[in-house]
Amino acid sequence: MSSSDASEKKRGSSWQDYLPLFVILALALLAALAKQADYGDWQPVSWMQDFMGFFLVVFSMFKFFDMTGFADGFQMYDLLAMRYRTYAYLYPFLELALGLGYLSRLAPNLVYAATILIMVFGAVGVLRALAKGLDTECACMGTVLHVPLSTVALLEDLGMAVMAALLLMA
Repeated sequence: MSSSDASEKKRGSSWQDYLPLFVILALALLAALAKQADYGDWQPVSWMQDFMGFFLVVFSMFKFFDMTGFADGFQMYDLLAMRYRTYAYLYPFLELALGLGYLSRLAPNLVYAATILIMVFGAVGVLRALAKGLDTECACMGTVLHVPLSTVALLEDLGMAVMAALLLMA
């Protein structure tokens, strides 16, 4: 086995492989915390809306840098994008719209329901790809940052769906 084969097999096995994701997560958390100063006190629902808004806007931004590359990667594991490439091109716009919806508080129940639908459906595709042992990049950050598709992507999708469900019930 060559050294490149060995490094490929270890992809995703180290926390450093996920450093870009951790940085974005930390920045979204910090931005949402900073926004709490506008409210005067801790407001968990507003914080969660802000966090999800910042997170989704930033993630959509990475996809816009290389739409074709994102679509190629997304089609590898997303069930709808596999059948309809147009959905892969539409997805960054959906993600941006959701993020802006969270930040603007525009039609919140619609935003929450759409988030649940999109994220749960996405999680099914990720779970299917992981079960098949597919070794590919997660398209979550477009082609700008390289993070392996793993249970982290699954947790990201399900975490966003759970947060949206909590907001829907709040």
